[in-house]
Amino acid sequence: MNDTNKMRTAKFQIGQVVKHRLYPFRGVIFDIDPEFANTEEWWESIPAESRPRKDQPYYHLFAENAETEYIAYVSEQNLLPDDSGKPVRHPDIADFFEKSKDGALRPRNATLN
Repeated sequence: MNDTNKMRTAKFQIGQVVKHRLYPFRGVIFDIDPEFANTEEWWESIPAESRPRKDQPYYHLFAENAETEYIAYVSEQNLLPDDSGKPVRHPDIADFFEKSKDGALRPRNATLN
């Protein structure tokens, strides 16, 4: 098996709260692409000097910043764990997740512990 066929393991998981490394927003991961899977137009809208690589996991987030809630698509290299313990206020979280006994967010179709 050569490196081009090697699947990268995602560093973060669905239900995890993360924050952006550079910009002031955070969110809950609700889906993961093993590598970039958005449009070329989206890709080219990122300034070249800060454009992340395509060959890494990309995360779909229920995101929030100080002003609003939205959906974000972020490369793994630009995410960090958010250990603040503060809930994310995005309105769609309750439709997709529920809290397990240990306080973690679990997809609604998953078995809770």
